[in-house]
Formats: sequence, structure tokens, C-alpha cells
Amino acid sequence: MSGTLVLVRHGQSEWNLKNLFTGWRDVDLTEQGVAEAKAGGAKLADLGLKFDIAYTSALKRAQRTCQFILDATGQSDLKTIRDAALNERDYGDLNGLNKDDARAKWGDEQVHIWRRSYDTPPPGGESLRDTGARVWPYYMHEMQPHVLRGETVLVAAHGNSLRALIMALEGISGPQIVNLELTTGVPMVYELNADSTIKSKKVL
Repeated sequence: MSGTLVLVRHGQSEWNLKNLFTGWRDVDLTEQGVAEAKAGGAKLADLGLKFDIAYTSALKRAQRTCQFILDATGQSDLKTIRDAALNERDYGDLNGLNKDDARAKWGDEQVHIWRRSYDTPPPGGESLRDTGARVWPYYMHEMQPHVLRGETVLVAAHGNSLRALIMALEGISGPQIVNLELTTGVPMVYELNADSTIKSKKVL
């Protein structure tokens, strides 16, 4: 028996558009972000997917993306669990700063290390490894049991929380994961075997 896990990064946010470090700041979707979320939902509806449960973060850009997808699949009232374990990586002192301004202040190389290294956190913030330390147990205890029972699970979250989850799913190393980019609003559909290995993966 195989279950299905669908991962979606939220649609474009207001601060994505402004090139700001967002982290745990609770900003909304742009009009483009809404359109991306709806388009992702339409693609999932075209596949005929029906979800048994949905998970999202404590931040509204992910929550609204989740809801648009459920609306598109005709499941507006599906049980949805919101948890900060799935929040975006906390960028600490960088939250709210323009990325170009940060480069001017600390230098291109240092900002690149903070953004893209696996285990070097920005001042007062989380590294990708730190983000994984909350995402991985949450997945193992809360989400994976549903998938392994053959259910279909939706996770609408953030670039870095999903990258951490993909590390565990696909067995990707820290140095490799830093090069993985996730497009806003684009669903990734994993079919998992009963032993949690990947049977198939589609990027819609």
C-alpha cells in the first residue's frame, strides 16, 4: 500500500516581491501569489487528488495557499492542522531587511553563507539544520503515519521548512540541499511505499 504526500511552497508573498528576508514575519500573499496557489490547486484537481488531511504553518501566507488548494480540489472544509514546526526558517537579525542592503552591510560572501549554508545561522536566527531539527520530528510523528496508512496528505509550507523535509525524504546531504530551489505555488507529489521509501515523484 502506498500513500501520497504533496508538498507546496506558498505563493509569492509581499516580502518575496520586495526582496526582503521574511522568516517568521507574518506577511500576506501578493495577487501573483494568490494566482500561483490557485494554479497549483487546479493542477492537483486535474490529477483527481483528494486529501485526507492537510498541514500548514502558523503563518498566513502558507495557510492561505493551503486553503486555495483545498478550495480548488473541492475540500474547503478538510481538517487542517496549523503548527509553527512548519514555519519558515527564522532569519533572526536579517528579518525585514532588504537582501541587497544586507549584502552592502555584511558583504556578498557572508550573506550567501547565511542564506545558503546548511549549518551556519544568521545572527539571532536558525540555520537550515536548526529548521530541520523541528521539521523532521514533526513529520515523523504527525504526518508520516498518515502517509504510511495509504492516505493522501497535503503540506503547504515554506521554502526552507520544505527543503529540510525533502532532505529527509530523498536522503539529500547538507551540501547538496543548499542548491535546491523550490518554486512558489508549484506542487510536488510523492508516492511513498509502506517502508517510507519513494515510489515516485512528480513536480507539477
